[in-house]
Amino acid sequence: MLRRVIVGRGAEQKRLAAALEAARVGEGAALLLRGEPGAGKSVLLEHAVSLAADMRVLRVRGVESESPLAFAALHRLLRPLLRELHTVPARQGQALRHALGLTEESGPGTADRFLVYLGVLTLLSEAATAAPTLIVVDDLHWVDTASREALLFLARRTPGERLVVLLAARKDDLAEPEDLPSVDVGGLTRDQTRSLLERLSGVPVEPGVADHLHTATAGNALALAELASSLGADVLGGGAPVPSPLPLTHGVESAFLSRYRLLDPPARTVLLVAATDDSGDLTLIRDTARRLGADDAAFDAVERSGLLHRDGPRVELRHPLVRSAVYTGATTTERRQAHAALAAQLPPQDADRRAWHLAAAADRPDETVVAELEAAAKRSVAVGGHEAACAAWERAAELTLDPTQRGRRLHRAAAEAWTAGRPDRAASLVEGALLSLPDPLERADAALLRARVEWNTGSVGLAHRGLLDEAAAVAVHDPARARRMAMFAASLQAMGHVEPYTDPLALVGTPDDPQQQCIADVLKAFVHISRQEWGEAVEAVRSAGSDAGDIEASLDGPLPNLALAAMHLAVDDVALPLHEHLLERAREQGSLIMTLYALTRRGGLDLALGRWGMLAAGAREALDLAQATGRPALEAMPRAWVALVGALRGEDDADLRLRELEQVVATGPLGSTGASVIDQVSWARAVLADTPAAALHHYEQMGHGFAERLVALERIETAINADRRDLAEKWLFHLARFATGTGSPWAGAVTEHARALLSDSPGEVEAHFARALSLHEQSPRRVDAARTHLAYGQWLRRARRRVDARPHLRTALHTFEDIGARRWAELAAGELRGTGERARARSSGDHPGVHLTPTELRVATLVARGMPTRDVATTLFVSPRTVDFHLRNVFAKLGLTSRAELAHVFSSQKTAVADDPVSATTSR
Repeated sequence: MLRRVIVGRGAEQKRLAAALEAARVGEGAALLLRGEPGAGKSVLLEHAVSLAADMRVLRVRGVESESPLAFAALHRLLRPLLRELHTVPARQGQALRHALGLTEESGPGTADRFLVYLGVLTLLSEAATAAPTLIVVDDLHWVDTASREALLFLARRTPGERLVVLLAARKDDLAEPEDLPSVDVGGLTRDQTRSLLERLSGVPVEPGVADHLHTATAGNALALAELASSLGADVLGGGAPVPSPLPLTHGVESAFLSRYRLLDPPARTVLLVAATDDSGDLTLIRDTARRLGADDAAFDAVERSGLLHRDGPRVELRHPLVRSAVYTGATTTERRQAHAALAAQLPPQDADRRAWHLAAAADRPDETVVAELEAAAKRSVAVGGHEAACAAWERAAELTLDPTQRGRRLHRAAAEAWTAGRPDRAASLVEGALLSLPDPLERADAALLRARVEWNTGSVGLAHRGLLDEAAAVAVHDPARARRMAMFAASLQAMGHVEPYTDPLALVGTPDDPQQQCIADVLKAFVHISRQEWGEAVEAVRSAGSDAGDIEASLDGPLPNLALAAMHLAVDDVALPLHEHLLERAREQGSLIMTLYALTRRGGLDLALGRWGMLAAGAREALDLAQATGRPALEAMPRAWVALVGALRGEDDADLRLRELEQVVATGPLGSTGASVIDQVSWARAVLADTPAAALHHYEQMGHGFAERLVALERIETAINADRRDLAEKWLFHLARFATGTGSPWAGAVTEHARALLSDSPGEVEAHFARALSLHEQSPRRVDAARTHLAYGQWLRRARRRVDARPHLRTALHTFEDIGARRWAELAAGELRGTGERARARSSGDHPGVHLTPTELRVATLVARGMPTRDVATTLFVSPRTVDFHLRNVFAKLGLTSRAELAHVFSSQKTAVADDPVSATTSR
């Protein structure tokens, strides 16, 4: 076929060949081809297929009219593998079967799209054990969103697999996934244009004519192919003038449209039905065309035109642009008639397609069509197709006459848009819903959704005000709704530095069950935090913690907020178990988003407790998960932890990580995480600063209470070194109030340490250090304890009490080495040498994880606990083959040959337990 001629694509062909070879040797690869319509992406994909004779090939092409149908393209792609679904772990398999419409059975996680994605990865990974597998997806921009995200999830996880994923999409029609390798398929050069024209036409092409056509088409390969077949040899050879305008004056689509309009009406009907249909089913298209008065002769005429051809029971259009040219070239009435005829012809099992054809055929409100759309939306929700559900409810709202019903449907559409990670769309839809919902309960639910969008992506202040207004309005009708909204408002007030608007405590009411009592206590805790009423806040947190055991862990429930409040108050015995429980539940349920949130929220505790290896690995895992969702907004917090722990550890790429974080911060509002992320930027800048004065400048920019307290000791010490005793005393005053109010041993210890630094009397200095160390023994926060040992040891050495200084400096050094705090470790080692004791340099063999990448360390830790490969894969959202791939690398780097040896090595290392990169709660 002419369209398979390739000219001037040597570099692209090499990239494709390399990707195929990577799959053959088990390294995996993915490549995204981007280009204008007709640039030659499809030809390159065909070329890749021709190189894959030794591989299993699975192919699918996106269809524009299929885009509202959740997982439609994925179903077509995986059809040859459906018999192998038994190889997929039970929960993944159930979710995948449900998504593909193979079963109506549901269970926990059935509608979790990331379990579906993981099931796809596992299925294809297992299939690839028999033969390396090539996945080819053309017109990715028209693939339904649920399938597209599954394919991108797969493409990001090809390393270690015998899989290669090749994607092609129109340039600018799809937000490019920044973390996928891509190739721009641009226009041909002038010489390449002439070569292509000669190969397609079979006649010599005059150079001036080739130059003219190159300019007119910008080197577009498909446009040139159409010209090669439509311009005569005399024109191409320069014997006759080039017609003006060219047949492609309005682009390639106009050439197809012209050929469509030359057909007689019955043939045009056949072609319009084929363009309107999304299945390519010959029988359906032929029978629908007959319904509209087109016979077999019309079908034959379309085939002779070259715009359509039959392939067994399937029908294919010459090019995707034929579809858009024909469909847009038809009149509105003709298109509606085609949709109505297809809806009438579809069998009952194609209810979703029928619903959308009916919706496209409707030109006025129609409750019958609305009912079919709502049924389609509910089916989409059941399989995690939130974008499809959103589109169905939105279209149902457009066809609804009653304002209240329209508002309800817009609200449901908005909720699905939010769940699908489309905040702008959700905000627009929920605003429309609020204009039409008179019922106070429904308005409250819609207002909560609107606030949620706002506090995550826009203005925390607007969200706070909106929540309290609607909570007050609904309180007389439903106190529980009002209480829940007030809890969220109070958390924003405490964590987002929002000015008080009205008192959320007025909405506490009288709770009537443990969950409502927990919500009420969390609400109180946040209000007291915002007022710096520390004792009352701690009391409320402990009261809420007493009810936590009876409450389901979910993102929308009170437990994440309780864990956050406890962490901010340094109530570690409540905060740590809750954060670990939330992460455990997220992993058990296979919930990617909940795992992402749990990992990032736990970061503050990991930092404070000196679990820096866990913090670094968790942050990188969270960043990987955020990128797997294709939602850049979720990357800010993980990047902040990566940047901060890199700076604290003195890693070589710390500056790069900080710049990457600053780029994310500059992209726009970060919602409720903004204050924390910006403080972490200032903190990292201060750590990397060259002088105390420069560091102090950045520390002064910090305004988020939690981060300010975590870095209190460093800030006070820096202020003293920068000759700003006034600042040091101001910060000490606030810290002492917090310590007294909360009764926190850690805060009390840091306060005593700071007082020692500011004291001029040797007796007082020693007394303050002694009290600090005594309080540190009551707290698990070992980093600040090591800082106190270091400072006390330094003071003792300078007081010429070298023997007394050594145990303190030794303790500090060991902790700093354990957590990887290079700067402090070097300082402690230098001080220890100054006492006359030689600090033993730790061998890298003391830490088995030092040789491993973060992913390898996560895999090694879980395997060392005895977790089976499949459980490790599910925990880390990768395939079993990827786990085996990383495990082989672990064995090679550590010189091990068995899982038993790995378990022995890790169990014998204190750091493997104390600073584990994957939560201990994940073990079974």
